[in-house]
Amino acid sequence: MTPGEGGGVRRIRTTTRIELSDDRGVFMISVAAELAEMHPQTLRMYEQRGLIEPKRSPKGTRLYSQADVERLRRIQQMTAEMGMNLAGVERVFELEEQLGAMSAKVRRLEKRAGELAREVERLEELRRSLRAEIVPYVGGGALVRAQQTEPRFRIPVQRPGEAG
Repeated sequence: MTPGEGGGVRRIRTTTRIELSDDRGVFMISVAAELAEMHPQTLRMYEQRGLIEPKRSPKGTRLYSQADVERLRRIQQMTAEMGMNLAGVERVFELEEQLGAMSAKVRRLEKRAGELAREVERLEELRRSLRAEIVPYVGGGALVRAQQTEPRFRIPVQRPGEAG
């Protein structure tokens, strides 16, 4: 507090802004249920089925994150609007997880393919530069295949078991 005009006390207001990550558990079950427009018992059932996994406070209270609430809304949409049963919802989430893993793998492979393509180009450039330095030798004779030449002499070889 600071002294203001006329001898009074002037109060200063401050605002603190806290940014939370989407996966930090902050909502108790009743709030999460209200945000997802469903009954808290439904959230408990989804947790038992493994569709949702809330964080826990040190005392064991379920704490739902914003990401959990969004997932609950998706479950609600799939079951109510699309007519899916919970087994179908589970399968959709499994497939989305697999798709995410495969997409990440494709990105890694594409990155590696790019690195290899750049390395091939570098090696090709090196090959071209070395080839330019190779000068053919004209003073030598022509190359002749070994089958085209007559042997100058023969050495007889006797193998074990052969009569000779």
